[in-house]
Amino acid sequence: MYNGDRARKTNLIEHGFRLPSAFDNRPLNFNEFRKKQKDTVYYSATPDIWEIQDSNNTVIELLTRPTGLLDPSIDVRKIENQIDDVINEVRKNTEKGERVLITTLTKRMAEDLTTYLQDFGIKVAYLHSDIDTVERVEILRNLRLGEYDVLVGINLLREGIDLPEVSLVVILDADKEGFLRSKTSLVQTIGRAARHLNGRVIMYADKITESMKYAIDETNRRREYQNNYNKKHGITPASIQKAIRDSLVEQENQEKKELDIEVEKLSEKQKKLLIKDLRSKMLLAAENLQFEKAADIRDKIKELSI
Repeated sequence: MYNGDRARKTNLIEHGFRLPSAFDNRPLNFNEFRKKQKDTVYYSATPDIWEIQDSNNTVIELLTRPTGLLDPSIDVRKIENQIDDVINEVRKNTEKGERVLITTLTKRMAEDLTTYLQDFGIKVAYLHSDIDTVERVEILRNLRLGEYDVLVGINLLREGIDLPEVSLVVILDADKEGFLRSKTSLVQTIGRAARHLNGRVIMYADKITESMKYAIDETNRRREYQNNYNKKHGITPASIQKAIRDSLVEQENQEKKELDIEVEKLSEKQKKLLIKDLRSKMLLAAENLQFEKAADIRDKIKELSI
């Protein structure tokens, strides 16, 4: 948090939107926080070793969901002929109107697999760090809308993406130990299929690694607990229903239209009111690191001030 705050303010100060004294108003760094810390409750979907050790192994689990959904079932299959098998599974899913996420290890693999699937008439897109934020959001939105049936990605699929329409997650090269196939990464990737009633995961691997074994055993343990809880309380699982937000591109176009003002038709009073409103929007854009937007608004303010 400390480093993020400093990075954000560095940009603001360098672009002239804040004075250097803005650095003085900051959050505590980790060591400062630890000195002031008293009784603490940690909350995490995937606690790591440090959190567990710091709490003296006092962990209370919340495994059930209000929707009654179970963690997805997991199927491990051999790598041989994995792409042909993936195509077959994708077609089964698309017939039911459900979406698929496929995780690869490299950007090149994501792009090549996307091209290959497109050759088979599958509506597919890929997602990786070279794609800018707005385009990423648009791709995810289009997946939910059904413009794509399949999304191929790398670690961007690991956490923080809520896609209720996804019922199948495919993990290629699941036995390649490393950051993208660690215990935590696998558990988080598996969780992408936990929003759907028919959630399932297919891992392609020629051996079971320690990370795979942990992720599979942990998911099965949770699944069994959730199933028993549902039976005990008479809960029928149901998929999550979530509204799809408006397009960011459409919002951006609307914002540009708002700046397309015929200045000569405005009275002096209207200009003053508009400048005041635009100045607030400029500062807000700068706060959100939207410097191009802030610069466009600044230019419009200059035009109105002439």
